[in-house]
Amino acid sequence: MDSHLIESKLKSQELFRGSFLHAFRDTVALPDGSEASREYVIHPGAVMIVPLLELPGQPLQLVMERQFRYPVQQVMLEFPAGTLDPGETPLSTMERELQEAAGYSASRWDALGAMLPCPGYSDEVIHLFLARELSPLAEPPAGDDDEEEEE
Repeated sequence: MDSHLIESKLKSQELFRGSFLHAFRDTVALPDGSEASREYVIHPGAVMIVPLLELPGQPLQLVMERQFRYPVQQVMLEFPAGTLDPGETPLSTMERELQEAAGYSASRWDALGAMLPCPGYSDEVIHLFLARELSPLAEPPAGDDDEEEEE
């Protein structure tokens, strides 16, 4: 049905292999037979959590974090998020990130689906979940020294 849109890889060149990202430039055959170049980034995948704090007698609250993001040179207000470690499931990543970033654990996780935030230049998939029935951790989270490089 969409065969008139499909591009085929003719050759691939590795541009960069970092500890986190992997970049390529491919030459592709377009549906009309001409060739074009495509640059893209391979990403290990990530999670984003929307934590809902439900306190008796208070309005529903969203838990967010402030974090400096080097590429845009700004402090951003964000939902807790993080990159999947090798062999890690999205749920275990979410549990870890909610504890590290926000200092909570959750008893209930509702899947919201997945999104591809930048499909024009990356294969990154972000798994989205709603975290409910939050409990604060007894010990505050230690934090992550290289957070801006991993998310």
